Amino acid sequence: MKNLYIALSFGLISISLIAQNKDTKTADKLYNRFEYVSAAKEYQKLVEKGKGDGYIYKQLADTYYNMFNTKEAANWYSKATETEQDAETYFRYAQMLKADGKYDQANKQMNKFASLAPNDQRAKAHKENPNYVPKLAAKEPGFTSKSLGLSSDKSEFGAVLYGNTLYFTSARNGSRKNYGWLEEPFLDIYKMTMGDSGTFSEATAVTELNSKFHDGPVTISADGNTLYFSSDSFRENSFEKDKVNKLKLGKNNLYKATKSGDTWGNIKSLSFNSKEYSTSNPSLSRDGKTLYFSSNMPGSIGGVDIWKVAVNGDEFGTPENLGPKVNSEGNESFPFIADDNKTLYFASSGKQGLGGLDIYKIDLSNATEAINMGKPINSEKDDFSFTFNKEKNQGFFSSNRNGNDDIFGATPICNVSVITVVTNAKTGAILSDAKVSILDDKKNVIASEMSDSNGEVKYSVECDKAYSIQASKDGFEGNSFAVAKSKGPVSNISAALQPIDVIVTPTEIILNPIYFEYDKSNITQAGAFELDKLIQVLKNNDKLVIFAKSHTDNRGSDDYNLSLSDRRAKSTVQYIISKGIDGSRISGKGFGESELKVQCEPCSEEQHSQNRRSEFLIVK
Repeated sequence: MKNLYIALSFGLISISLIAQNKDTKTADKLYNRFEYVSAAKEYQKLVEKGKGDGYIYKQLADTYYNMFNTKEAANWYSKATETEQDAETYFRYAQMLKADGKYDQANKQMNKFASLAPNDQRAKAHKENPNYVPKLAAKEPGFTSKSLGLSSDKSEFGAVLYGNTLYFTSARNGSRKNYGWLEEPFLDIYKMTMGDSGTFSEATAVTELNSKFHDGPVTISADGNTLYFSSDSFRENSFEKDKVNKLKLGKNNLYKATKSGDTWGNIKSLSFNSKEYSTSNPSLSRDGKTLYFSSNMPGSIGGVDIWKVAVNGDEFGTPENLGPKVNSEGNESFPFIADDNKTLYFASSGKQGLGGLDIYKIDLSNATEAINMGKPINSEKDDFSFTFNKEKNQGFFSSNRNGNDDIFGATPICNVSVITVVTNAKTGAILSDAKVSILDDKKNVIASEMSDSNGEVKYSVECDKAYSIQASKDGFEGNSFAVAKSKGPVSNISAALQPIDVIVTPTEIILNPIYFEYDKSNITQAGAFELDKLIQVLKNNDKLVIFAKSHTDNRGSDDYNLSLSDRRAKSTVQYIISKGIDGSRISGKGFGESELKVQCEPCSEEQHSQNRRSEFLIVK
């Protein structure tokens, strides 16, 4: 149905086709009337009678292309291209092959397209980067997606959430007359209410906006009082007559409605609508100053382009084309401008994608290129009509990846970029080659890297979770730095390390106490930072030999404490040896509770912790 909607932007202007013979007259007439289901049957009958040729094969291929039946379209394009065809036919053939994941075959057709249309931007992009798909498919996802179960067995798209009300466009009204394109009912505007748990009410038609023709999608102002929507010009009895095909040809137009109580009224056609071109798919900026839309008006780069127009109450400026950063020689449609008034999402069939329509985003405030949003938002099929509600942190888009245009939910994968810069705490100098580790809230090391020439290390972690950074470097005291919970996108950590300044007397190396946890002998992180200072002294004085004395508090029996302190002494020695110090330069022994630093009875926890310590004597 989205192909129909893009075609509506052309105003359903029929392409004049000269039937090769009287046999194709009936099928051609149905094709020109956009009754593709019936047209396909008539062309098939001709093939079955042995009257198939390049013209009929192409007509069949284009018929299935417009219905997005990728397998049938590719099959008939294959037959059609056995004879020479125009450049666009090869491009369409490539699109259908991509939609079925046949990228190597698609590249062959794109090569043919590029040879016939070398100046086309799509051809240039292909020649510059023909094998882009693996990199695009492997792109780190920014969203998770899932079907919301809102869709019927008919086409649904254009979902956009305002407050707790979700508006969307649907062909679900079975009582409506079918439209010959896909033999589905005409499109209507619907709404449903989103509950606190993310569930939705039953859909109801917005009857005051709907006509007996195609209506939707919509966009609503930030204050909720103004609504813009697409509709057929037939609602104003505006159309052209195609006498040959006995067809009334309308345009797609944009309309404005204002809130009247709980309903919409005072519907007006926008001033820049025209009988010469179509305008559709509106999206209003949150400041209400700019309306984005799709159109094939003069000045378009391709078939359908994305435009913008200044809004001043009921008056509008001159529409502006968004240019080649957004638009291509293909079709661009379904714009949505985000709350920041600069990020634009849109669908394109002309840029390098995974197949069919893909969804892109671009920052309109700078000159960057549009970015393909990758999987799972995009697939090999048609993906389009992306919108995002910042307050609910919830996106919506439509895709026919399951065989029909259905509404999907898109939830951002929230990541924080933790950027740590390591410096000398005394001088402020940048410290390169420092070891920087990031730990989760359970003190598990997630990753470790060395700081670069700018003293910098970057880690990407999940939002709303607490982390910590541990930084260390020879000659400096290691330290930990908290990383607070954050929604991102960036958390900057300044890791200033103190140069090691250890007191060395003729008989002792004085560090801050190496404390142990109660009844344990493993080296704590705080203890490791202090021992690293000792290791640095030993590296700087290669003749130095030391003896480690380990002590306990006075809880427990004498024998148990003696054994515990000996294990602590051995842990201390092993830690120092593990850092590259020769074992002949370090020895240790436990003294239990025989040399308490603090004589106390009873002792506080602080006094107990002071007694659980290690000391370092200079032997040589």
